[in-house]
Amino acid sequence: MDRRTFLSFAAAAQASIAATDSRIPNYKVVTAFKAGAHPMPGLFPGRVASVKHPKSIDETTDKVNPQAVTEMIAAGMKSLTGEKEPKAAWARFFDASDVVGIKINASGAPRICSSPEVVGEVAKNLISVGVKPENIWIYERNKSQVDSVPYASFLPPQAHVVTADAFLRYDPFTYVEVSFFGEEDTRSNLVRLVSDRLTKIINIPNMKDHGASGVTGCLKNIAYGNFGNVARSHQNSDTHTLSFIGTLAASEPVRSRTVLHINDGLRGVWHGGPFLHDPKFRFYPKQMLFSTDPVASDRMLLDIIDAKRAAEKAVSVWDRSQGILGTQRDFTTNPNRSRYTREPGHIEYASKLGLGIYDKSKIDLKEIQL
Repeated sequence: MDRRTFLSFAAAAQASIAATDSRIPNYKVVTAFKAGAHPMPGLFPGRVASVKHPKSIDETTDKVNPQAVTEMIAAGMKSLTGEKEPKAAWARFFDASDVVGIKINASGAPRICSSPEVVGEVAKNLISVGVKPENIWIYERNKSQVDSVPYASFLPPQAHVVTADAFLRYDPFTYVEVSFFGEEDTRSNLVRLVSDRLTKIINIPNMKDHGASGVTGCLKNIAYGNFGNVARSHQNSDTHTLSFIGTLAASEPVRSRTVLHINDGLRGVWHGGPFLHDPKFRFYPKQMLFSTDPVASDRMLLDIIDAKRAAEKAVSVWDRSQGILGTQRDFTTNPNRSRYTREPGHIEYASKLGLGIYDKSKIDLKEIQL
């Protein structure tokens, strides 16, 4: 491949925003990949299918009901695509020629992560439309987290479960370069599996609060989960998640290869995310969101997390007052304290990069109660 540097549409848009907003640093996006046919927001901009099932998980035992998961995924995919049968819905995105990555979220594993039952059901549907089991790659960045969850037992033996720190590592030629706080290493390189092998990506995040970005959903999982050296965007009480998440997600080939988002909300975290430090902050939405538009899906997630926080009499993820700032210990034990000045505005910022629809009045929300 001819290794050249392209200034993507997203990078150009980001530069335009930076010209009028002093909070936006100077990003350099280095990639040899051009946009595909349907880059995010994908085939169905602004459309979100929300599926709830009261028997999807037992809150007492924390045990997932596999049959309910099957029903939820079938209903969500049919609603998203308008197809009458699940197989036809999956065939809108995948065929036998594809090598598919399933980007899980295991940052809170084993207690909070992409449910192996959900991942296994997604793999079954991929196989039903001709994707070879050996061409299914479940991946994340950190092996220690993934090894704590029995993903392999829910998959055909030919499928792969890999992590960037133990397999192929990072692509030296594809990265986003930026200095946030004068740090020595200013590059965030793409997970090499994405650039070297995958043709399509399914993004399966969780419904979680996040101390820096406000929430962690589709955008953060596909951005911070596909690049290394990302935690440097947080320092003291400051964070650059406002612009960094969208800039990473809009970089090719991530933007074009990520064709489907399934937000796994069987269980979630309403405070203390991305980890679960205290079980009292876990909750059970018993819900999944299906979309090709990560912005629209995350806009719905904002309401879900903030409604739960309001019900628990916790400060909003939009609260940026200095008085709630505290230590990491304060944040992990007290829902009215924050480690960083949260940036839930990263979702609207991503919409300005062309990644999706943020305006709720323009989002086509399809609600299904099973």
